[in-house]
Amino acid sequence: MELNDAFAQLPTPCYVVDEALLIKNLKILKQIQDRTGAHILLAQKAFSMFAMYPLMGEYLAGTTASGLFEAKLGYEEMGKENHVFSTAYLESEFTEIVSICDHIVFNSFNQWQKYKDQALAGNRDCGIRINPGCSTQDHAIYDPCATGSRLGVAARQFRPDLLEGISGLHFHTLCEQNADALELTLAAVEEQFGPFLQQLKWLNFGGGHHITRPDYDIEKLISSITRMQKKYDLRIYLEPGEAVALNTGFLVATVLDIVDNDIEIAILDTSAACHMPDVLEMPYRPEIIGAALPEEKPFTYRLGGPTCLAGDIIGDYSFAQPLKIGDRLVFCDMAHYSMVKNNTFNGMNLPSIAIFTQAKNIRMVRQFGYEDFKNRLS
Repeated sequence: MELNDAFAQLPTPCYVVDEALLIKNLKILKQIQDRTGAHILLAQKAFSMFAMYPLMGEYLAGTTASGLFEAKLGYEEMGKENHVFSTAYLESEFTEIVSICDHIVFNSFNQWQKYKDQALAGNRDCGIRINPGCSTQDHAIYDPCATGSRLGVAARQFRPDLLEGISGLHFHTLCEQNADALELTLAAVEEQFGPFLQQLKWLNFGGGHHITRPDYDIEKLISSITRMQKKYDLRIYLEPGEAVALNTGFLVATVLDIVDNDIEIAILDTSAACHMPDVLEMPYRPEIIGAALPEEKPFTYRLGGPTCLAGDIIGDYSFAQPLKIGDRLVFCDMAHYSMVKNNTFNGMNLPSIAIFTQAKNIRMVRQFGYEDFKNRLS
């Protein structure tokens, strides 16, 4: 079976991840680990499809989490290195975090002082997240270095007197960026925090590295890693999320109706607000197989979801042939920041989840229903 044939057989809406495309990305990441000795972790906040964790564990060093639930998922389903960072830990959860996480990163020295004895008693590697104040992107909502950011300790607030017990520093400032942005960030990190790196064991470059994008400068990344390793005798960690699943997944949808209101509008059984919220938050325009920009092809449609939200609009697309009720549309690059962020607003059902295996078969992983909607409520 070919992937296009699989699209025709799936229930809709449905996320489908192509196993061969995922392995292609994983091999790139593994090559970087092998060449540098760096440890690359899956950032679960972007991609938490744990049915794939055994496969990803063959290539990656482990997982990183943003709190207890993600940490438990990485611990249970991949079982390798298990890192966690939280802006503020809950007292009721911290004992369990210590029991399952080997690396615990704190967002402030207040949090470090509060939990250090417990973390060190558990023989955990502890780190502080720093904020080098070096903005290299235009997405304000995703910029940890923006003015007034709550993420990381700025140089003026850094407490060298409290570094006893700290074994590493962590920064995460990038979003979908190339290695040149990392170089700029590392220069800021060294300028502001360089004197402390010699006394530490590791440095975490965080995520946002678009490593598996075709134009990504892998050699520049490798050069940055090896330079920091040699200069400061550090182990280097990276935490890509999007790069792991980039261009590996699809969202298959069906046209439910077509209406005309100054522009022809196709109502789909998938929702931007519920099933691909980054389309509205980022915002961005996902590609559709066989479609083009408005007016490039003879027939242009506005694609919208079935919810009552007036702004539940995916975007305007043109097609070679008129759309018909029952047609299937396939959205590209729908593995990352989709399943982890979807929701059941308006009582919308969640898309099914499937794998297109290396053997070119469909494996249905999960289908959802009313109980999944009801059990989130009270």
